[in-house]
Amino acid sequence: MNTPETSPSGNIHGMPFAAILGQGAEELTHLSGFSPKVHAEDCVLIGARSVDPDEAIALKKSGVRVVTMRELDERGMNAVMDEAMWLASRNTAGFHVTMDMDFVDPDYAPGVGTPVPGGPTYRESHLAMEKIADSGKMLSFELTEINPVLDNANRTAELGVQLILSAFGKKIM
Repeated sequence: MNTPETSPSGNIHGMPFAAILGQGAEELTHLSGFSPKVHAEDCVLIGARSVDPDEAIALKKSGVRVVTMRELDERGMNAVMDEAMWLASRNTAGFHVTMDMDFVDPDYAPGVGTPVPGGPTYRESHLAMEKIADSGKMLSFELTEINPVLDNANRTAELGVQLILSAFGKKIM
């Protein structure tokens, strides 16, 4: 959740979340003529394990529900997803999902720009997507942060396709 003022790299790819919450450059925050696009209390960030210092401060002040990997480990994906979907849909008609592939541990998804060890496993990632499908409340979905140049035998892209299918209801049986 970086802005031009807080981003260590200045790279715009880390700024869309802040922009939809109305934070950052007006050129980004006021696209479509209004801001914010969503309310922070309706947003959940799951699996945080590497956050810039200024970004951590902004997240704490924002009202976004942040679930760190430690909390995810302690509570489990099932309970975290139940809470996340409740928070994201209690004041809304449903929710949008942004699935950054760097959410997944790089042992399973190596083809990302910012690999950070200690993320959810292959199975935990599928469980999260299956819970989303089961809820019937997902309105839109995007998959981000795949870099084919950094991938190993297309593993990340293939997992991404499998996770999309799970989010849209594909089941083993």
